[in-house]
Amino acid sequence: MVGAMATIVVCGLGGTIAMTAVDGGAVAPALTAASLVRAVPGLAGLGAGLEVVDVANVPSSSLRLADLAGLSATIAGRLAAGADGVVVTTGTDTLEECAYLLDLLHDGPQPVVVTGAMRSPALAGADGPANLLAAVSVATSPGSRGRGVLVAFADEVHAAVRVRKGHSTRVTAFESPVGGPVGYVVEGVPHFVAAPAARFVVPRGGELPRVPVVVAALGEDAPDVPADAAGLVVAAFGVGHLPQWWAPPLAEAARRVPVVLATRTLAGPVLSGTYGYPGSERDLLERGLIPAGLLGPWKARILLMAALAAGAGREQVAAAFAAAGGLGDAARWPWPVRGGART
Repeated sequence: MVGAMATIVVCGLGGTIAMTAVDGGAVAPALTAASLVRAVPGLAGLGAGLEVVDVANVPSSSLRLADLAGLSATIAGRLAAGADGVVVTTGTDTLEECAYLLDLLHDGPQPVVVTGAMRSPALAGADGPANLLAAVSVATSPGSRGRGVLVAFADEVHAAVRVRKGHSTRVTAFESPVGGPVGYVVEGVPHFVAAPAARFVVPRGGELPRVPVVVAALGEDAPDVPADAAGLVVAAFGVGHLPQWWAPPLAEAARRVPVVLATRTLAGPVLSGTYGYPGSERDLLERGLIPAGLLGPWKARILLMAALAAGAGREQVAAAFAAAGGLGDAARWPWPVRGGART
């Protein structure tokens, strides 16, 4: 544990973990953070003093960027006031994006652990209490310090930068295709199997700008880039391929705003020099697109928004993706790097 009586703040955002039955038999968010905590047997045995904060109570599909920016500020304030760690409960639909944005904005050593549930409290076998118990356990573990934001789900511990939701319904929905979990909760005790990695923190900036994601599809026309977009993420085929007729308009867009090239496969890297035909990854990068590395399109969007909000220009954005994308040099990160070398 962090201490004899660690103070852990539980921030509730809503989601399936906080849902109860409504008319017609469906479920909707209703439970407060305090209600969630009261429903978890075994929390008292963790030796943590729990404080609860209700930030929102909505499905995570209805969260706005401003909600997450406000939550990040709340977390920073509670940690600065002396809290030893934070647990965030939220819906699973956008959990991977929420966790990564919080990770990019969290510059302290204290653990922040995000969790949720795939089955509501109205169902047999609801997984919310077990996930919340595991999350508090991870938040009180000294091994969690310096790791940034973690995701605790189904007794696995994932790094926010790598985790994704890989299934729509199963209770083991979350996975890290690159590298696997960084730890496991065994008999209530967190055990880490990966060393702390370098942490890439973005300075807090202004309002997060609009960054659309365009997904490539067979035979689709080239996309129009909205005039109010501050950047664009393209989820390409395979290792970074697009229809050849997409290349010229995207090159034109890249002269105006940063355009990041990710893969729609959601696992594996964007390459840089294997293929050389029009619309290939090499052709697109030569036209000014920025490779996302190992970041999927949704996380690439989060990083691009955070970097632009912090005032980064195109060269800084490219350097940020070279570092955080996991295929380049961590030293290229435009801002101070926290922690040790990336493993």
